[in-house]
Amino acid sequence: MDIPAQLRCLFSATIEERDDSYVIEVPAQELRLGDLQQGETYRAAFLSASANDDTEQASTESQLGHRQPKPPVEEGEQRTVEIEDIGDQGDGITRVERGFVVIVPDTDVGERVTIEITDVGQNVAFGEVVKRLSDYK
Repeated sequence: MDIPAQLRCLFSATIEERDDSYVIEVPAQELRLGDLQQGETYRAAFLSASANDDTEQASTESQLGHRQPKPPVEEGEQRTVEIEDIGDQGDGITRVERGFVVIVPDTDVGERVTIEITDVGQNVAFGEVVKRLSDYK
């Protein structure tokens, strides 16, 4: 199975029956982070997660890196971002494509900075401030 580059988000959900239709709930985080817009139309793909479909699921998981797409950033890459939150250790947090988290030390909420990606993991990346573009207050 090919995973298209246009993939905006990936999450697990249960199909629920409500009245005369079926509903899949999209996590609010997918809308808050800007990858999806309320009221827009998107294509949805459904992959079986049943125990009887182990071969196809294993193939899909392998292609997705254990159900996760490749990180959307690379070491050495520079990005201009806005710090959205502060983590438990006091570092700034921003999110890029698909809600991927980038941790940026020595920043504050609302601050707009250009960062260089210094380390990339499967679920999180780390960046250092290259240039401060705006104050946070």
